[in-house]
Amino acid sequence: MIPAGLSVGLGGGPLWCAKCTYLTVAAEAYSTVSDIGANVLVTRFFGLFFMFYQMAQVWGNLISSAVLSYGIETVTRNVTLNSSVVAEKCGANFCGVSDMEDENPNLQRPPVERIYLISGIYLSCMILACLIIALGVDSLSRYDRNRARSVKGKSGFKLLAVTLKLLREKNQLLILPIILFIGAEQAFLFADYNASFVSCAWGISNIGYVMICFGVTNAIAALATGSIVRLTGRKPVMFFAFCLHLSLFIFMLRWKPTPEQGIIFFLVSGLWGVCDSIWLVQINALSGILFPGQEEAAFSNFRLWESTGSVITYVYSPYLCTFTKLYLLIGILCAGMVGYGIIEWSGKTDGAVSDEPDFELVNRVD
Repeated sequence: MIPAGLSVGLGGGPLWCAKCTYLTVAAEAYSTVSDIGANVLVTRFFGLFFMFYQMAQVWGNLISSAVLSYGIETVTRNVTLNSSVVAEKCGANFCGVSDMEDENPNLQRPPVERIYLISGIYLSCMILACLIIALGVDSLSRYDRNRARSVKGKSGFKLLAVTLKLLREKNQLLILPIILFIGAEQAFLFADYNASFVSCAWGISNIGYVMICFGVTNAIAALATGSIVRLTGRKPVMFFAFCLHLSLFIFMLRWKPTPEQGIIFFLVSGLWGVCDSIWLVQINALSGILFPGQEEAAFSNFRLWESTGSVITYVYSPYLCTFTKLYLLIGILCAGMVGYGIIEWSGKTDGAVSDEPDFELVNRVD
């Protein structure tokens, strides 16, 4: 698993930075032939991309749930003697699988042949995706001919140096906590929420269906965010995501999940998808707006610190109870919003792209 994880990270990091740079440059190129400002189009492009990106949650989890649940009877009301265990040891009080696997059948490992089948299906999808990228995507030079980029043609080590050099910028430091939070909240959802709430109280075979709800709301919100920001601006949308995510954390601290509460599992994952979509779209777009001409370094920093947040969360996950992890997430979220607020209210985003029209003026013209 460790070599597999390293391979995913080594491939995923450059791919993510390339995707963000491609979208930003394409949006800037499109703004030159339209009446819409680049900072508005960047948000729309990211919103459209993340709509399709999050649809992978739907199809991927549909595949996993279908494979894991086929021919297997779910364990719900059949185990009455464990009802007290589910109520008291699942949710925020969950402190690990090993202590409960024998007394809670919901946490039993699926058959290994089904895990291999899922892995084979996902591998086929990955090969197909690589072929589509190789054969169907235009070169970035088509949109970037007349712009000298700060890291164009540099080696990997020089790109790393430019990435780290960007940490000298005040705005990059201020945006780091919210980027760390994005990685941490995603890791918590995929690992701790699924283990502490869904698997423990409802069964492993139901994880995929709950995550499908997350993917659907994430995709819809990603598409809608660009239009909403166009009308309201970025600040109200970010404040809404902050209040909603904070409310989810507080609710999860008090919630005692049981198998009969199936609708609540879907509701939490769905609302979480809305929040995650806003964080991803807005902070990715903000990274491109704050550092024009340095998009590669900005998105490299985004991926670096998002991954760092995920790594830290996965490292402490086996050693802490779920309620402690929720308190940590609340702290990181509040710190991230403070940093983001300083950037917004200092007016840095309004002047980040000096050759673009004012954001509010663009809204009125549109």
